[in-house]
Amino acid sequence: MSESEIRNVIEAALLAAGRSLSLSELSQLFEDGQRPSPTAIRSALDALAQDYAGRPIEIHETNSGFRVQVRRQYAAAVARLWPERPQRYSRALLETLALIAYRQPITRAEIEAVRGVAVNPNIIRTLLERQWIRVVGHRDLPGRPELLGTTRDFLDYFGLKSLDDLPPLAQLRSLGEIDPQFELPVGNIDGAVVAEVSDGRDEEGGETELSAEAESGDADEEASAERRSSGLLAAPPDGPD
Repeated sequence: MSESEIRNVIEAALLAAGRSLSLSELSQLFEDGQRPSPTAIRSALDALAQDYAGRPIEIHETNSGFRVQVRRQYAAAVARLWPERPQRYSRALLETLALIAYRQPITRAEIEAVRGVAVNPNIIRTLLERQWIRVVGHRDLPGRPELLGTTRDFLDYFGLKSLDDLPPLAQLRSLGEIDPQFELPVGNIDGAVVAEVSDGRDEEGGETELSAEAESGDADEEASAERRSSGLLAAPPDGPD
């Protein structure tokens, strides 16, 4: 099979799949006698990436494989295909997710100790339902508290190949800056996702304040963060971890 035919088959599969495809899955597209080597498949992917240079779509590698997605700068325009308002995530949920991502494995009590407020169970439930986090073990303490960590879906959804692709924690002056750093997506755009991040309370629940000082601080931070809300591009989920 010629190199151009290998490239065409892979391109067609990536466009049709709407998710990341691993090298193994791409290899299965071909008959046994014509199956290209992993090196040949990677060469075809590199050639496609070069073909897409200067175009509104790109080849992007995630933790689960490779996909075709809309480039960031065209996300706002493509989002107009879906006039309905996207789901909005609260500041409390985003900060909780950030702590799990950067400090995993971590318990709920440890999250509360850092944030200074009690984590509403609805927040953890939402993250579990989104399959962005999972229970990875239990701390050897009374009550055996659950240890939380991120999933492969988390990496794929936010367009990360590994946790090493997270921005260095030192770059974040405060957790209040998480929204522009994380590029959090919500609505699917045929291989890419656009986010509208909100820092207000929403359907996944607020949180129980542990002190009057914490309540005042969180209110000020949320007012400031709401002014920074933005729409950004990232990647869609691929499947269960």
